[in-house]
Amino acid sequence: MIEKELLQKAQILIEALPYIRRFYGKTMVIKYGGGAMAKGPEEKALAEDIVLMWYVGIKPILVHGGGPQIGDLLKRLGKKSSFIQGMRVTDEETMEVVEMVLNKINKDLVYLINRYGGKAVGLSGKDARLLRARKLIHEEFDLGLVGEVQEVNVELLEALQKEGFIPVIAPIGVGEDGTPYNINADMVAGAVAGALRAEKLILLTDVPGISDEEGNLIQSLRSERAEQLIQKGVIQGGMIPKVRCCLEALNLGVSKAHIIDGTLPHALLLEVFTDKGIGTEIVR
Repeated sequence: MIEKELLQKAQILIEALPYIRRFYGKTMVIKYGGGAMAKGPEEKALAEDIVLMWYVGIKPILVHGGGPQIGDLLKRLGKKSSFIQGMRVTDEETMEVVEMVLNKINKDLVYLINRYGGKAVGLSGKDARLLRARKLIHEEFDLGLVGEVQEVNVELLEALQKEGFIPVIAPIGVGEDGTPYNINADMVAGAVAGALRAEKLILLTDVPGISDEEGNLIQSLRSERAEQLIQKGVIQGGMIPKVRCCLEALNLGVSKAHIIDGTLPHALLLEVFTDKGIGTEIVR
């Protein structure tokens, strides 16, 4: 019985070997936030996964959000949150709360990764103009200090990677005049992955992945088919911007994009190092 259990463990390691070899030295951008950002064993498992990836020669970059935490603090402060097409309307007062919450989340994640043996460093778009941004213009509404990424400081990220650091990025951009902008974390992750021509962009969500017309999980999805599912209304709601972000990253040179259930412990390892994977991969 004991020998069988040991053999099963050995088989798991052997299954991971070709993926470790294939992805050695490659960059993977991981987005963590929203429903997947549950305090507890999932966050611990995420940190462990990132550290393991780092130790086997993969170059992970973590981009995080913090929408629920921002909403909670605004509520405690007596300030109502307003959303337009999933984007938080951000005035100057709200922007102060956004920065405060995201900076705390950033430091907590850096601490957790370092606690499990990694070498993480926290960043926001303000650091060395990592994320140069501009105001996001909506056709009908003024979203306030909501931005979109114009340019990513690739030199900074590559320098940190060369020295063995794991960048952890808060999605705050900075304008030409120094104005801070609140940017959707999916958009930031896609822009960073595209700028670095990453091997993978992995979005951690709170659903198993993308489903087809019958509600079955799609394990592999071509970009053309993804567009068709959006047009048919099969992909809808909050999943649309995530899929759009993946498609844009693929167009910029990212090899594959993945949407997986980040509430499942060790979801990253299961998606990257196993034959079957657990979510949906999107390919050109």
